[in-house]
Amino acid sequence: MNNLNLKKLITESRNENTMNIDTVSTLEMVKIINNEDKKVAGAVEKELPKIAIAIDSIAQRMHKGGRLIYIGAGTSGRLGILDASECPPTFGTPEELVQGIIAGGKEAIFRAIEGAEDSKQIAESDLKSKGLTENDAVVGIAASGRTPYVIGGLEYANEIGALTISVTCNDNSPVSAVAKISIAPVVGAEVVTGSTRLKSGTAQKLVLNMLSTGAMIKLGKVYGNLMIDVKSTNEKLTQRAKLIVCEATGIDIEEATEVLSKTDFDVKLAIFMILSKLNKEQAKIRLDLNKGYIAKALKHN
Repeated sequence: MNNLNLKKLITESRNENTMNIDTVSTLEMVKIINNEDKKVAGAVEKELPKIAIAIDSIAQRMHKGGRLIYIGAGTSGRLGILDASECPPTFGTPEELVQGIIAGGKEAIFRAIEGAEDSKQIAESDLKSKGLTENDAVVGIAASGRTPYVIGGLEYANEIGALTISVTCNDNSPVSAVAKISIAPVVGAEVVTGSTRLKSGTAQKLVLNMLSTGAMIKLGKVYGNLMIDVKSTNEKLTQRAKLIVCEATGIDIEEATEVLSKTDFDVKLAIFMILSKLNKEQAKIRLDLNKGYIAKALKHN
């Protein structure tokens, strides 16, 4: 790390397609940006086999009581926090199940903290404060693939025996080298040289979407394509809960509201009660026996 050569990183190279972006019309400017963004999905597609392995591995550990913990600096750290923060309202998870850690702490979410990404030791300390165990999965996020904070976090996670996954945007990076599963969508040079909040950040967000959503599907938190563990924490989500029950069972919204009132707006339980024709207590037992998977529970009904 002492002999850092940014020129060797594709994320720091100049993009030949955007050399004149400061002199073209606004419409031409956004067309250039959009054309570059189109490359992101293709780069992620190349990594799908590794992403699938990562999802299965994360879910296996969650079934043992493990957690998914993202760790990163700057934009990468913020993306981890964003993904983690959206799991409780979407999938009804406890806040501890999916967590995001950013170099520099909470203040770094809102503004850059000088030098925060350069310490391996701070990352180790941050993970120790979470009580990291061998059942946990740690995802190190770093567009450059060389952030010391992320490397230190993954190295400590390896020592503990936790699953380690890297999400980078440069091939054969130091971060990838310390992860058990390396995911590296290489999106090429950025529209604005070195601004990895652009294509690299978009690629990372797509990967994190898949990791968390895929793990939640494996935990039985989706039936068909419906989010059945959604928490009714506001008016919109309460209405969504009713509509989900209607979609899953074919009943009308008045009936859905009545059943949801009996389950304290537990959407999954309401759906299974209707489909299985079991009472609340029987339905709970059957779901628990099938680890919350409605489809599996129905097969054994």
